Amino acid sequence: MKYASNLERDYLPIEDHAIIGNLHTVALVGIDGTIDWYCLPRFDSPSIFGAILDADKGGMFRLTSDDVNTKYLQIYLPETNVVLTRFITDYGGGELTDFMPIKEKHAALYRHTLVRSISGAVGTLPIKLTCRPAFNYARDQHHVELVAGGAIFHSHEFDLYLNSPVPLERDGKGGVTTTFTLQRGESAHFQLISDRELEHLPSPLTETAYQDLLYETLHYWYRWLASCTYQGRWREMVQRSALVLKLLTYAPTGAIVAAPTTSLPETLGGSRNWDYRYSWLRDAAFTLDSLLKLGFTEEGEAFTGWLNERCHELKENGTLQPMYGITGEQDLKESTLDHLAGYRGSRPVRIGNGAYTQKQLDIYGELMEAINIYNNYDAISYNLWQNLCRLLKWLSQHWKESDNGIWEVRGGEKPFLHSRLMCWVAFDRALRIARDWGWPAPLSTWEQIRAESYDQIMQEGWNEQRKCFTQYYGSEAVDASALLLLLKHFTGPHEPRVVATIKRIQEELTVGTTTVRRYDQKTAADDGMGRSSEGAFTACCFWMIENLVRINQLEEARLRLEKLLSMSNHVGLYAEEISSSIKAVGNFPQAFSHLALITACYALDETLNTRKGWYWRE
Repeated sequence: MKYASNLERDYLPIEDHAIIGNLHTVALVGIDGTIDWYCLPRFDSPSIFGAILDADKGGMFRLTSDDVNTKYLQIYLPETNVVLTRFITDYGGGELTDFMPIKEKHAALYRHTLVRSISGAVGTLPIKLTCRPAFNYARDQHHVELVAGGAIFHSHEFDLYLNSPVPLERDGKGGVTTTFTLQRGESAHFQLISDRELEHLPSPLTETAYQDLLYETLHYWYRWLASCTYQGRWREMVQRSALVLKLLTYAPTGAIVAAPTTSLPETLGGSRNWDYRYSWLRDAAFTLDSLLKLGFTEEGEAFTGWLNERCHELKENGTLQPMYGITGEQDLKESTLDHLAGYRGSRPVRIGNGAYTQKQLDIYGELMEAINIYNNYDAISYNLWQNLCRLLKWLSQHWKESDNGIWEVRGGEKPFLHSRLMCWVAFDRALRIARDWGWPAPLSTWEQIRAESYDQIMQEGWNEQRKCFTQYYGSEAVDASALLLLLKHFTGPHEPRVVATIKRIQEELTVGTTTVRRYDQKTAADDGMGRSSEGAFTACCFWMIENLVRINQLEEARLRLEKLLSMSNHVGLYAEEISSSIKAVGNFPQAFSHLALITACYALDETLNTRKGWYWRE
């Protein structure tokens, strides 16, 4: 929790947001009561509120105190994705409740409903509402119709209905506005609804109808989180991360988006702005590992089903893309929205992601790791196994090639260490699965490649002068992805080369005492984006902690973890990166960051439980 006063009205800091969602899409809710990002009807649909990318044109829904001296406090209701924002002024106070209903009954009606309820708690609270949508990333025109009980925003694609218990008026900018006051105990409930099937504006929410929606939503999240089996340390942060991952899940397919936003910059004013509203194969193993460790088998099965479908859609040469759309779309063509200013002037604003055409050899190892994790829980089908063998046949002929790597560089392909590591993982896990089930497979070929790739990594990936594994063969640059050598069980924790590499990463990539950069841009491979600065990569920070656990540096691991957990935002969310001033940068919230948090907390907690007499900071 945190207070903020006199907030900058144009662009809130990225970290000054919570998210709500309905397993189809999400909305960002600012600490001042502004919804400045909301795409309909899916995560990857065009925005209707996009003020976070252009404060003037992007569109927003603001419901907040009309007092410039207002202070704000924002929390999640415990164990849910329902957001509560409190307003405190010199003359009164109140609270705003935001959520998106998840109802099994009448699902079609409530699928795209956003509920906002504001109530007075103390004294007199002046309220101002402004709802100003900007359809299709602010590219489409619309007109406003004022009706009894609210307003309708008519656009080319669909209509947006705003139910309001107070009269509204046009604001002259394509939106509606109103001001009103609330006394202690008074409430006003608003609904924003989008659905092509609705032919008329639904009745305004009564108190009873609002309470029904709220409690059904609360109970949905209570029931879902009750499946979590994790009872260890840092339980609240682990559970919040699980709730984030659930919000980033597209229910119809089980796909999980990397983040629900696009083009939030890795550096303010910079051009490292990407669209993350897709599902990456690279996240597969981390996702399944985290979900199954926490007891969410249903979500693990759904995500495995999504992976299974992708494996049945192989390209003619037997390969996969690095990422797909949430329903399996393959064409993710990248373009720029030049009419948008970008977050605090950070341009370009991109939609689509050109990395889908890249060669990224590591994805095959991530896929096989995920399948192996699921194989320990339940058997895969023989048809899937045949497709996996087809993938591995292609990989057996191409694993020595250069690629764009885990960081999806745009400055040319290199023989990246991490890609070679994951090729080793692909054949190692395939051998395990084949032997577990006795399925037909070219075992001798796979064993030969596994041995050859292992030896190649140890010889060519190691830089004797630098005394560490480097980013790519022949490089002198250190890369935090080398932390995965230990996490993928390539070596044991006592291998001197791995321990030396961990130490080198600590020395050269650690910012301050806790956060870890991906690589040093001065010496690393050209990523095609110039030598602009970026923040520490959140997932790498948690990878370092897990490495320290593996090499038995538990005090250092725990100290880092405690510090890193304090760097989340006020409601426990992490962006892709953490700036040097401990601000969130990059897309937000980031699935990769929360996946890494879960596995780091799990690993450290499990290890501490085996240490009798361990009492430090208990």
